[in-house]
Amino acid sequence: MEKQNKFSAAIAMESTDNHHIVSQEKWIEARKHLLKKEKELTRLNDELARQRRQLPWVEVNKHYIFESEQGRKTLSDLFDGKSQLIIYHFMFAPGDKEGCPGCSFLADHIDGANLHLAHHDISVVVVSRAPLQELLPFKHRMEWKFEWVSSFGSDFNYDYFVSFTQEQLNNGSIYYNYEDLKHDDGTESPGTSVFFKDKSGKIYHTYSSYARGGDILVGAHNFLDITPKGRNEEGAMDWMRHHDKYDDYKKDNNSCCH
Repeated sequence: MEKQNKFSAAIAMESTDNHHIVSQEKWIEARKHLLKKEKELTRLNDELARQRRQLPWVEVNKHYIFESEQGRKTLSDLFDGKSQLIIYHFMFAPGDKEGCPGCSFLADHIDGANLHLAHHDISVVVVSRAPLQELLPFKHRMEWKFEWVSSFGSDFNYDYFVSFTQEQLNNGSIYYNYEDLKHDDGTESPGTSVFFKDKSGKIYHTYSSYARGGDILVGAHNFLDITPKGRNEEGAMDWMRHHDKYDDYKKDNNSCCH
């Protein structure tokens, strides 16, 4: 506390619209103070990533079938010759006319990353529970190139805790993000799951994250976070829309994210 007070006293600042206006010298001093925290966070993120890689694995013995644009595929097929598979669980239930705006926001980042990940032993696939014929029109509308498959008719979404049965909804409780939660609205939630396939063909579940765990995949947030206004939102992602709806966004205010 003493060190913080000393620092605050050292940079007497003039306020303009709730922001401090200082000399270049004092700005450098303040910036270097923040830089120490940024470096500390970078080291913490590196350590967290190391610990994430050290998590134990669970062998996947269940046989899952997915519908793709190339026909039926197994979980093993989704690796597409790679040893690592990242699956994004996209909220799209049977009967939905378009995808969740929040999931769509994240999905907008996948094709750019895939330009590199596909060459680094990683396959990225999006999975939703809706039938394939309901997913494809929206995929084409969004002009996405990534692999998007349907788990309709399988237990995959339920086994990885991103879809919920009517019985769970009637009871008002679901298991999501590693805890029991009160929930009676909607059968789908977002998540990311990671798998590894060894040389013998055995598949292992290595990692899953849910809720705000997906933030790490949203590069646009990092751009926003270095600006003066930041994310500039009253509620989580309340400003965000499907990328083809921004010109008319005020007429679309009742999505799953708003």
